[in-house]
Amino acid sequence: MAHRDRGLSRRTFLGSVGALGSAAMLGLPCLAAQPGPVIKKPIPSSGQQLAVIGMGSSRTFDVGNNVEALDMRCQVLQTFFDMGGEAIDSSPMYGTAERVIGDCLKRIANKQNMFSATKVWTETRDNGIAQMENSERLWGVKQFDLMQIHNLVDWQAHLETLKEWKRQGRIRYLGISTSHGRRHPEFLKIMEREPLDFVQLTYNILDREAEKRLLPLAAERKQAVMVNRAFRRGDLFSQFGDKPLPDWASKFDCTDWAQFFLKFVVSHPDVTCVIPATRQVDHMRQNMGANYGRLPDAAMRKRMIEYVESL
Repeated sequence: MAHRDRGLSRRTFLGSVGALGSAAMLGLPCLAAQPGPVIKKPIPSSGQQLAVIGMGSSRTFDVGNNVEALDMRCQVLQTFFDMGGEAIDSSPMYGTAERVIGDCLKRIANKQNMFSATKVWTETRDNGIAQMENSERLWGVKQFDLMQIHNLVDWQAHLETLKEWKRQGRIRYLGISTSHGRRHPEFLKIMEREPLDFVQLTYNILDREAEKRLLPLAAERKQAVMVNRAFRRGDLFSQFGDKPLPDWASKFDCTDWAQFFLKFVVSHPDVTCVIPATRQVDHMRQNMGANYGRLPDAAMRKRMIEYVESL
C-alpha cells in the first residue's frame, strides 16, 4: 500500500496552500501565490538546479486500466507540477506505472520543467536496451534526464550501455539505485570507481545508515543523491502521525508531519532531492509544501531526531 493510504489522516494544510485544491482537482494551473521560491539544489556533475521535492511512483501509479484511478493520478501529477515539482521517478518494476505516467503527461499542463527519471531492471544488455526503449514509448519522451540501474541488476552490462547513451545524448545523466541495505557494500564499490551522476538510496529520520559512508562518498565523488522511502513506506505516519507536531517546527516553515520528515531528508547537505509517492491530491499538496520555506540547520536536525526518538 502507499505511504498514506492506511487510514491515517495528516494534519490539514492551512491558509493559501488549501486554496490550491480547486485548481489542481480540475487539472488547471494553480494561480495562488506560492510561499517564496522553490528550494533547489545543484546536480554536482553539471550544476543544474533541481527542486528538492520530487515524486516517486512505486505502488501508487500501478493502476492498470482503472479509469477513475487514472483520473486521480493525473490530478496528483498536475498538483505536483503546479507546486514546483520537477523530478518524477519510476521503473519497469512498478507494474503499469510508466504507462500511467505517460497517459497523464498527455493530459496535463504546466510540465515543461519535468525531470524524467526511470530505471533499467532486467538481465542482459539487449534486454536492457529493449526495456529502456519501451520506457521511452510509455512515457512519450525522446530523452530521459536520468536512467538508473535498478537494484544493481546486471549492472556491468547496463552501465556500458548507459555510458554510450550518455555520449550519444540519448540520456542526460546515469546512475544506480538501491532500496536494500544488503546491497550497500557493492553499491559503495561502484560509487568509488564508476563515473556516476546520480545514486538513489534509502534515507529517512529513523534509517540513517547512509550517513556513515554512502552520503559522504557521494559528496566526495560529486554524485547527486536521490532519496527513496523517506516515509518508510508509510510506517513513519503509523508511528508518529497521531503525535503532536512540535511548535518549534514553525522555525523551518513546517506545518505537518510530511513536511517534517521530508525537510529532514533534504536538509542533509549531501542529499539532492527526495521522491515520496502518493495517490492522493491532498497528500501531494502536503509533500510539496516542503518545496518551500526554510530548511532545518544542523542543530535543528539533531533536535528533530531527538524528538521523534523520544516519542
